[in-house]
Amino acid sequence: MDQFKVQTIDLQKAQNQTRHKTDGLSSSTLVLRRGQAFTVTINYDGRPFDPLKEKMIFQIVLGPLSVEVPVSRFGQPSLTQWSAFLERRVPNPTGPRALSVSLTSPASASIGVYTLQLRVEARLSVKTHSLGQITLLCNPWCQTDSVFLQAEDLRNEYVRSDIGLLFKGSPRNVVSRPWSFDQFEKGILDICMKLLQLSPQYQADMRTDLKNRSDPVYIGRVISAIVNSNDDKGVLMGNWSGDYSGGINPSQWSGSADILRKWSETQFRPVKYGQCWVFAAVMCTVMRALGIPTRVITNFNSAHDTDGNMVIEEYYNEMGKKLSMSSDSIWNFHVWVESWMKRPDLGQGYDGWQVLDATPQERSAGIFRCGPAAVKAIYQKKVDAQYDVPFVYAEVNADVRTIIIKDKKILSTSTDTKRVGALIATKRPGSTLMQDVTSEYKTEKDLDKLASRTRDPGPGRQPLAVEESIRPGRQPFGDEESRIAGSSFIRGMESEASKGIAVSLQLLKAPVVGENISFNVIITNNAAAPKLLKKHVNAQNKEYNRNPTGTFWEAHDDVKIGPNETLTIKHEISFKEYMLKEAEEDSLVNLAVVIEDVESQDRVLASEECNIRSPVLTVQIQNEFSVIINTPQVATVSFTNPFNVAVSGELTVSGSGLLEEKAQMTVTIKPQETMKKPVNFTPRMAGSKMLSASLVLTNPPTVLHGFKTINVQAS
Repeated sequence: MDQFKVQTIDLQKAQNQTRHKTDGLSSSTLVLRRGQAFTVTINYDGRPFDPLKEKMIFQIVLGPLSVEVPVSRFGQPSLTQWSAFLERRVPNPTGPRALSVSLTSPASASIGVYTLQLRVEARLSVKTHSLGQITLLCNPWCQTDSVFLQAEDLRNEYVRSDIGLLFKGSPRNVVSRPWSFDQFEKGILDICMKLLQLSPQYQADMRTDLKNRSDPVYIGRVISAIVNSNDDKGVLMGNWSGDYSGGINPSQWSGSADILRKWSETQFRPVKYGQCWVFAAVMCTVMRALGIPTRVITNFNSAHDTDGNMVIEEYYNEMGKKLSMSSDSIWNFHVWVESWMKRPDLGQGYDGWQVLDATPQERSAGIFRCGPAAVKAIYQKKVDAQYDVPFVYAEVNADVRTIIIKDKKILSTSTDTKRVGALIATKRPGSTLMQDVTSEYKTEKDLDKLASRTRDPGPGRQPLAVEESIRPGRQPFGDEESRIAGSSFIRGMESEASKGIAVSLQLLKAPVVGENISFNVIITNNAAAPKLLKKHVNAQNKEYNRNPTGTFWEAHDDVKIGPNETLTIKHEISFKEYMLKEAEEDSLVNLAVVIEDVESQDRVLASEECNIRSPVLTVQIQNEFSVIINTPQVATVSFTNPFNVAVSGELTVSGSGLLEEKAQMTVTIKPQETMKKPVNFTPRMAGSKMLSASLVLTNPPTVLHGFKTINVQAS
């Protein structure tokens, strides 16, 4: 009888990828998740396969590492090694002659791009057949994988979803900003795998790096270093100077694919430029593509403690101008990611969310990277737990010491234990709302401190709600709106003595670009005698991650106040006075007031850092509830010009799985005119998708965003 002869081998790409939940990921290879079986079909001529007469052995190769897996007739997949078994099949005498083999990788297999071969050994011959390549990813659906996540809705959100919302601004004026993670876009997965190959660890010792890639702790540490370009051929170059010539203003990026493709197409030269939310969003894309559940986190009022003393020192002169005298700083917000994984290196109790930060702030073991730092270790102040727990703990818990000086002499000091880490937030799964995760980082004692400063979320610290498109002037805190619109904007550093003078600042409404900044200075005389005071109010533009620049507005007055009297003095700063030269999503202003008691020369200070929102774009879908895959649809982007001058700029509309190419157009809009631009798109992926729009204006220089989530139905 004829010999058993292999003719062709089918990797069953479509069926396997659907079973492995990798369908939609773009790669020239078969994309699989570790710890789960996949089927290979072998078409043959001659007699059926007889394990007594020939052996079939799969050779699975990852760089210099390889394993041989003989095909067995019976058995169970191993938890610790590769295995291959013949699948039971009912013979089909009239159909093609084929047999199926079930292969399973261990849940601890290294992630990477493997080469597969099949060797058939008979008594008189050995023949080798090439099967091609497979890309093996982590598997949060597999209980024995160290990234296993119990809930299906969380797995879909933190691995499969490409819809991102990044939160910026300030705790009292949160700005929701769309981002497309783009992990399903063409070529992105292959670029993410290439990123691992370009890491210094791989270049220095390929064999050790590939073995270590079984561990998501190791993978996260590698990715947090190579997303920035400070030590290697990393993806992004940071720039906080305000001068973005030679590159892209960080505020203008809207998705990860453009950045990763540009990096790949320029022979892995750093893409210019990124800031914290861009580093975090790109890292989120890479980690989700690799199969590690990941979410983007914003820490509002984030401390950058350079000397490790858990105290941030801020200096003001006697006129209320903030001075750059300290290497420490408070970022209005800082953005990092959390990835879900086990931490066997820390012992019991530290599995779950881990902080990873790709923004190059400080070196960790000699390289600009941060984490993974277990959120539970941060909560418990377990500062000896690797990696970088003390640095992240300070980011959310440091004290702020404010010092007023004149001629190098200290006039007064005060300490604020509540400002740092005022709100820690992420996108709520399956929604466009914001989820408050502050209680995961801070103990009840810390939260009690915060409650007096920021907000009262009610019993159980329920997540705070954010509307899909937050309207200018509205605060994203649901039932808290009326309270926040008034007294909760007050933030004062009152004098330590109950007698004397107290001062606070009160923003009258959330500032919006193009409108005046209106605020009150509230002065209280706690003494039984009248006082003569000097009032110094100062406003400075600032970047979100550093101390302010020069003063652009100030007011100085003499004030008479009666015994036990409270005075409210209103001030307004016009748009012309605070307008920035470079386009930004949000302007930031540092307001400060110093009140001097002329007789005693005692001084008290109150300060407020406020973000000035850009107006939002509105995105509407013509048939919002009947969007069907592969069926043409129309969206409309609209915007009413609120400025008293005509504005012009570039409008860009994008949507992963919705638009093959971005829609771009130049627009000019007269004062109070409403722009309405139709955009045609044809969805090519089912599920929840996001259509986002951005408008970069040149005069005034600002970046506007809008988005709409769409549920694309299968046909």
